[in-house]
Amino acid sequence: MTQEDRDLDRLVRGRIRALRVAQGWSLEELATRARLSQSTLSRIENGQRRLALDSLVTLARALDTTLDQLVESTTDDVVTSPMVDGNHGTLRWPVRADPGMTVMRQRLTDPPPDQPSRMRAHPGREWLVVLSGTAVLLLGERRLRIETNQAAEFPTMLPHAIGAEGGPCEILGIFDRDARRGHQRGGSEGSPA
Repeated sequence: MTQEDRDLDRLVRGRIRALRVAQGWSLEELATRARLSQSTLSRIENGQRRLALDSLVTLARALDTTLDQLVESTTDDVVTSPMVDGNHGTLRWPVRADPGMTVMRQRLTDPPPDQPSRMRAHPGREWLVVLSGTAVLLLGERRLRIETNQAAEFPTMLPHAIGAEGGPCEILGIFDRDARRGHQRGGSEGSPA
């Protein structure tokens, strides 16, 4: 076993224990949830038992995580820089927590469209936080004011649009994969909502 393999082995065992402790579970409780014996789980955590794929899958499910997250070895990229989309005046950060998630910061200066035909609907889910100013979210028949430090979360199958009220505002939008695709297909790659 190489040093890299030993490091990954130690990392995975430490994650299993840390996730168990974070949930407030004893060895017995996690063993029961994972349908393993308590002694097997103890030997997995302390390195006396080989990490087998079937045990890792079972433990990941019991710990409410994925196998990928349990064995991920990348720890270098803690700080990331945004990608700049000059065509749309946005900054975009990839989010590794969920494949396809995108975070985008945008400055809005125009009010939301006054014509319902300009609202969009597409599969997905969006979240947004107003960093400064006041945003207006049109969501179906509703008109919602979102002030600085307030957030909104909504399914994008509802017709929606967003704009600024009373001057410019800055928002941080989070798009799941389907919402991101819906905006790309809608012809306005950088525009949220």
